[in-house]
Amino acid sequence: MKALVMWADESSRNLGVRVLAQGAEALIRRSWPEADVEFQSFGNGAAPFPLRERTVIKELLPGNRAITRWVREYDFILDMRWGDSFSDIYGLRRLVMMNTLAQIAAASGSKVIMGPQTIGPFESMPGRILARLAGTRVEAIMCRDARSAEYCEEVGLPFADPSTDVVFALPVPDAKKTRDIAVNVSGLLSNDNPHIDSGLYRRSMVELCKSLLNSNREVTLFAHVLDSDSHDNDVPAVKQLQSELDHRVAAFIPAGLDDVREFVASADLVVGARMHACLNALSTGTPAIPLAYSRKFSPLLEDLGWQHTIDLRRRDSYVDDILGKIEESAALEADIVSLRSKAEELLDNGAQVLQKAVGL
Repeated sequence: MKALVMWADESSRNLGVRVLAQGAEALIRRSWPEADVEFQSFGNGAAPFPLRERTVIKELLPGNRAITRWVREYDFILDMRWGDSFSDIYGLRRLVMMNTLAQIAAASGSKVIMGPQTIGPFESMPGRILARLAGTRVEAIMCRDARSAEYCEEVGLPFADPSTDVVFALPVPDAKKTRDIAVNVSGLLSNDNPHIDSGLYRRSMVELCKSLLNSNREVTLFAHVLDSDSHDNDVPAVKQLQSELDHRVAAFIPAGLDDVREFVASADLVVGARMHACLNALSTGTPAIPLAYSRKFSPLLEDLGWQHTIDLRRRDSYVDDILGKIEESAALEADIVSLRSKAEELLDNGAQVLQKAVGL
């Protein structure tokens, strides 16, 4: 069995993208433990050439079949779309690129399955048309929340089978509880962004940490997007907040996905605005308070029975809400048990959908 995980990068500086790669591999291995699993995103990967927009465009011209010959090597392709790129909110160009590659793969005879992801929203008519086209050649569509399943119906896509985020397929590290509260600082939200007021976010993180310190809680800041040329990486935001707090808090910069999963597993509680920082925590048994800046947070978590998300949009203040959640430690601990049980049930359903779609 040879499988390709598309649009998930196991070496990405964004550890959430690494989750999608390694989690997708773990989901595949639930059914085929000895499977040969490869990965491809933009640029370098399993393809024998750098995969870029011009590569895909050339494939559409007569006589160019490099991609077709390559994807025929695989028994199936699990299309992860970075977890939430089956949408037009990131621009139609990206949606067209991903759709076109999936169509080329399907036309080659490869079986394409859309892995568990957030589907929608599709804010434009071209986006809705592209969404319907994407569903015409795939063997199955999996979603990681009920709202995404509703979006499939709204735009005329085939029924989406329920599953959950593939982070829950990853092994749980054996870590002792050695830290109190871990706060993920988002570089995305610390800079100008289309989601929330960055100035309010930065001030709120300072206020939150000061309040926790004044309550004799120990705080460790941590990054979930590693240092790079990208302006939204978390490392500068972590260092800036640590400096503003006169280094009264510790800081942790992970070396990779295993490192950050062991770190969050060692904490009593995680607060974070990177969704996969929170999902990494929850999947290891550590309660987390997600700070949502988009639609992808709440539907996924509520399907798992986790009602502790705080929506940062359209708010003038949210520190008191976070502190209130932190005080509900007993409820958080109780809910984490049922969350992991529900996640396992949904993952099993995803594995069954994959088996049926592949037919091997």
